[in-house]
Amino acid sequence: MTEIPPFQQLLTMTDLLVPAAVRAAATLGIADHVAAGATTADEIARRAGSAPDVTDMLLRYLVDIALLDRDVNGGYALTALAEPLRSDHPQSVRAMLRNDGMFGSSGLSLLRLDHTVRTGRPGYVAEFGRDYWDAVNNDPAFVAEWREQGEAADRMDLHWDAGIVVTGYDWSGVGSFVDVGGHLGNLTLALVRAHSHLRGTLLDLRNVSAEAGRRFARSEVADRCTAVEGSFLDPLPEGHDVYLLSAILADWSDDDATLILKRCAEAAGATGKVLVADIAMPVGGAGSELRLRSMMPAPTRTAEDIERLAGAAGLRLSWRGPDTAVRTLLEFVGQ
Repeated sequence: MTEIPPFQQLLTMTDLLVPAAVRAAATLGIADHVAAGATTADEIARRAGSAPDVTDMLLRYLVDIALLDRDVNGGYALTALAEPLRSDHPQSVRAMLRNDGMFGSSGLSLLRLDHTVRTGRPGYVAEFGRDYWDAVNNDPAFVAEWREQGEAADRMDLHWDAGIVVTGYDWSGVGSFVDVGGHLGNLTLALVRAHSHLRGTLLDLRNVSAEAGRRFARSEVADRCTAVEGSFLDPLPEGHDVYLLSAILADWSDDDATLILKRCAEAAGATGKVLVADIAMPVGGAGSELRLRSMMPAPTRTAEDIERLAGAAGLRLSWRGPDTAVRTLLEFVGQ
């Protein structure tokens, strides 16, 4: 058997055509169109809004990699391997592979892993010219996807051990809190539902805060939840008892994380508290570490790391709560 020369092995290892073709199929909704009855290249291109000649090339290549079958008349059908590319499949992976979606585009950070290795920062900026969170939270193209996520969140429980924020902290003396960067409001809603005296304000960027506001409005606790648009890199609304940072700091460099903590400290003043419930992502070797770092500056900070950043922001540790394998719970006050 002839040994494959190293240069050929390297070229094979780094060939982008297969993942690019699968992602193109996911982005264009090829599986959905075929499942809906489009079987010819022209009809699939019409429904996808794509160039017919290049669509034909893509479809023929998807046959080559066993995602499509093609009959003698040139009609296409999905193989079992392609079924999870359908949006309505119970194990659908389409959202994770769409180049134009929130989840799928985040994975494209790996294309600029060189930028992450060189600078320590996510590759998304090098690939797209802007920060990931700025893009998905401010670009109107993502509004519909946020709406879908908000509707799905109504049916979901808390995850990443966020329940310790609800049950592991003494909220009895707290009147109001700000969920700083509170995303779709899952934790805000869980807190006000579990503690009938609490009032919560969620602060986040445009797209997600708008969807959180819609969720609050249709909830049974609408009178105690408010969503406001804002950035935690800017001054925060003052006068609240607790400023909560849940699963925020891992997405930011040390300098930015310190600034976020400083903004919370400024708003909390002499009497307020800053409650940090950050996450440390589980890793399983160099591959998963690189994947996470291509998207997040600090996915594995320890409680001691957070204390150090808080100290630099003018805060001191006042209480250490329960923690889990992925979540810490730390209360800080002004120094």
